[in-house]
Amino acid sequence: MPATLTTVNSITKEIYQGQIQDQLQNEVVGIKRIEKTSRGVTSEVGGKYVTFPIRVRRNPSIGYRAEYEDLQAAGNQGYASVRVGLKYGYGRVEVTGQTMELAKSNYQAFANAMNLEMTGLKNDIAKDVNRIFYGNGTGSLAALTVTATAQTVTCANTQYLEVGQVVDVVNSGGTAVSGWTGLVISAINRSTGVVTFATPPTTRVPVAGDYLVRTGNGNAGSTNKEPTGLGAIINNTGSLFNVDPATEPSWAAIVDANGGTNRSLTEALMIKQTDAVRVNGGNTSLILCGLGVRRAYWNLLSTNRRFITTTEFDGGIKGLAFHNGRDIPVVDDVDCPNNQMKFIDESTLTIYRNADWSWIDTDGNIWKWKIGKDSFEAVLACYWELGTNRRNAHATLNDITEV
Repeated sequence: MPATLTTVNSITKEIYQGQIQDQLQNEVVGIKRIEKTSRGVTSEVGGKYVTFPIRVRRNPSIGYRAEYEDLQAAGNQGYASVRVGLKYGYGRVEVTGQTMELAKSNYQAFANAMNLEMTGLKNDIAKDVNRIFYGNGTGSLAALTVTATAQTVTCANTQYLEVGQVVDVVNSGGTAVSGWTGLVISAINRSTGVVTFATPPTTRVPVAGDYLVRTGNGNAGSTNKEPTGLGAIINNTGSLFNVDPATEPSWAAIVDANGGTNRSLTEALMIKQTDAVRVNGGNTSLILCGLGVRRAYWNLLSTNRRFITTTEFDGGIKGLAFHNGRDIPVVDDVDCPNNQMKFIDESTLTIYRNADWSWIDTDGNIWKWKIGKDSFEAVLACYWELGTNRRNAHATLNDITEV
């Protein structure tokens, strides 16, 4: 729905003094650590890509021979070609002509309304990008655990859902379930996982294994619409950026899971993950986790009678320290998936993009008249992707009991 005089009146200086109190969680942690260069982005037929070779196998031609014995056959390094395609993100905001009229009668009120809408959209996009950072590229917000009812679905985790979100239910292939698109979430029971929609769908009922996406974000094919996140990068199966660990085993991240059964966090498990990264030639520089896992780690330190304090590390990052030959920051992020720890080698991750999020103004104007309506809209856009040149330098520790 567009912003109207009704929705902005209460926050303009005409009738309301003081600062609006934002009731939404706007914290962004993980993605901010990875923002780097956009060098290497190239235009090709069909879109924009980043391509580069990676070394996946050593030269096997090493050996020892007796005097005058034939030498081993010559060999060479093994390479694979990584191709990272950019994904196209947009955010739209609309205001009515009546709101625009405030520019004539009360410019300050108009400026306040515009600032609220446009700054709010930028903050909302930043929050969603941080959610994407931890995702697998499919756009999944929550997976269904049981067959839906006439107006509700039950989800395994409602972490990324909000009242007012417009979502589609899609099947495991990313195709929207008929009749279950454009649904507005009207209520969420965080304890039971039950999500209620404002209007009940009338066709086929979704089943366990289907999942929710932002409306229109389902892939409905082999190519994901959303950028790749850690959920896909830190995995030991599945092709990533045109390279499959089934044929190139070195292109596999380290995954330690417990079959879906949560277990107590131990330092031994954490040491095992950082050691495995080291064996692969990586260097864990950051451990990301949710609040419940951070509390579990805090309890672990307390149980072992450690002196617990938040430490400021290089780059201004603050977190609890994990020691395995050196101190590694353990940083909590509310958007990190529950029951998991992500062991990151930041030097191998890059956000590829031509430019940061910016307003589309090819005609010199940010605000465009909406044909047939007394309203105007503006669009934020960014073409980007999260890539890695070393998938095996990352690890995940799953199925951790939260506190």
